[in-house]
Amino acid sequence: MNKAFTKETDSDDDDDDLPQAAGIPAGSKNYITPEGYARLRAELMHLIDVDRPQIVDIVHWAASNGDRSENGDYLYGKKRLREIDRRIRFLTKRLEIAEVVDASQHAGSDQVFFGATVTYIDDLDGVERTVTIMGIDEADNAQQQISWVSPVARALVKAREGDEVTLQTPAGIRTLEIIEVRYPEPPAI
Repeated sequence: MNKAFTKETDSDDDDDDLPQAAGIPAGSKNYITPEGYARLRAELMHLIDVDRPQIVDIVHWAASNGDRSENGDYLYGKKRLREIDRRIRFLTKRLEIAEVVDASQHAGSDQVFFGATVTYIDDLDGVERTVTIMGIDEADNAQQQISWVSPVARALVKAREGDEVTLQTPAGIRTLEIIEVRYPEPPAI
């Protein structure tokens, strides 16, 4: 059968429940820092204003060249357009349910909340670690940032400096001693 009469399908194109499937607990909000929200919004606007129009132009040009079944520019362009559209849908949904939390409102507090940078000692190996509790869409393990839904963050939240909290792991229960809690300074007015 000629490819012109076949339907292109994307099995992973069904992303109606995407925000819940991507790690946000049911009934929870998508907590995010103001900086993380700005980064996601900037990415969305770049996709809409720059990337998508460029790819649409390429696909339009490639389609005008004739036989589309063997036209690499056309096939790649259509695939790239589907990827961009999927990312636009994802970002739009994530930003719609985003709850921007300014961690600097807790500056000076010794209790752990979203946005805190926490230094703790793990009793298992005695190593001191420092992590920052961030949103799901912005956490980067390479930068010592953990998602607020991670087991470590859930164990630390609402504890105070000097507290010991327990963390259930597959290897058993571990105890984390909180050494320091810091927040970003509020912006100067």
